[in-house]
Amino acid sequence: MDRSVPKLAEGCRWSGTTEAPVVISPEGTVRVEGTGRIILELCDGHFSLAEIVQKLETQFMLAPKGKVRAEVRVFLEQLHAERIVEY
Repeated sequence: MDRSVPKLAEGCRWSGTTEAPVVISPEGTVRVEGTGRIILELCDGHFSLAEIVQKLETQFMLAPKGKVRAEVRVFLEQLHAERIVEY
C-alpha cells in the first residue's frame, strides 16, 4: 500500500472556496478541513502513500511514531470506501 499513489476518484473534483473547500462526488459533497484537507490535497496522483506520510510526519514532528501513518491510512481507506479516492 505504501507504493500506491492515491488520487481523487473519477467523477470527483474540488469545489467551494479557498476558505471552505469541498469535494464533489457522484454520491454527494464532502467538506474537507484541517489535516484531512492537507492529506486530500496531496492525493493528486503524483505522491505515493509513503511520500504523503513522510510530508505529514515532517509537518507534525511531535506526533508519536507511527501515529501519522496509521491516521493517514484510516482516512484514505474511509475515502476509498466512499469512492472519493482511488489508488
